[in-house]
Amino acid sequence: MPGDEAWLAREKLRRRREFTLQAALILILVAVVAALAANVEANLAAKNIRSGFHFLMNRAGFEISDQLVAYSSNDPLWKAFLTGLLNTLRVSACSIVTATALGVIVGLMRLSRNAIVRFLGAAHVEAYRNVPLLVLLLALYLVVTELLPGVRAAWHLGDWVFLSKTGLLCAVPNMTGASAIAAVGALAAGALAAWVIRRRETALVANGLGLVVFLVAFVAIWAACGAAGGWNHPVATRFSMRGGAQLTPEFLTLWVGLSLYSSAMIAEIVRAGVQSVRPAQWDAAYALGFRTRETVSYVVFPQAMRLIIPPLSSQFMTLTKNSSLAVMVGYPDLVNVGTTVMNVTGQALEVICLIMGVYLTVNIIISVVMNRVNDRIMRAPQ
Repeated sequence: MPGDEAWLAREKLRRRREFTLQAALILILVAVVAALAANVEANLAAKNIRSGFHFLMNRAGFEISDQLVAYSSNDPLWKAFLTGLLNTLRVSACSIVTATALGVIVGLMRLSRNAIVRFLGAAHVEAYRNVPLLVLLLALYLVVTELLPGVRAAWHLGDWVFLSKTGLLCAVPNMTGASAIAAVGALAAGALAAWVIRRRETALVANGLGLVVFLVAFVAIWAACGAAGGWNHPVATRFSMRGGAQLTPEFLTLWVGLSLYSSAMIAEIVRAGVQSVRPAQWDAAYALGFRTRETVSYVVFPQAMRLIIPPLSSQFMTLTKNSSLAVMVGYPDLVNVGTTVMNVTGQALEVICLIMGVYLTVNIIISVVMNRVNDRIMRAPQ
């Protein structure tokens, strides 16, 4: 029994054995890693390849078509990696937002009482869930590059928006920092609207209307900046278009493909979460005099989110990793830039380690954020 000398002796022996076994496993792991490192070092030396990350300071020597920061071929390789990383984060963030919005809508469509709406939701899920993402991206890229009209025959909405084989172009304000001004102003307006509406409505309704106010305010402030400083309109040239803001065909392909593919998965997650709430919960809420939006906000939504958030976190991380398929459509993301750097420098091991480290860091950040959201939901009263 606990406290007996014989039991204490056996417990001490058990712990000593566990410690010895763990120490032995750690030593074996260290020895294996050391042997692999020595073998890699010897192979690199035999090929006259200097190991390390010093090559990041060398001149890149290649251009990147799609960039969020100023970059040229004369910049160092670390800036090329930074450009690829920002492109990866941009397409991942845009795809997460659109995939989540579309997935929630499709998931609710699958729960509709209307047979046609249910069929359309099921068709969306089955169509994109059962097609490999790579095949979907190649099909979309074919549509963008082959079926869309050329520059001179571009589909357009006045001189504001143009869609052609060169991508999607739209007019932007000439005012410097117009996007930042619009984003900050719209965020303040949306937060204020949600705070005011929350006094009369449920938190779910208030947050939804706050999002609508954010979008409307962003467009309004954006238009005001353009009216004050003038507009930079896209202009067609002989072979391409210049001016305005451009979303390249590669970015559009990847964005639409990731959004459609992931929305099918998210739709099933949402449907499963809502269906996990027993019908008796709805009946009890109605018996207490709750309206439909109050029932959804106070009864159904909190319970469904407890099951939606954990798999949704995994789906966000999977979407981020799937963005590495950008190399198949020529979008200059982190993997595409890294492949070019490998061909230029021969530092394959270091480049692969960098790419793995970046994806690991990004996914850990997503996991931490979503875990915080999940903890907050789990601490909420039932």
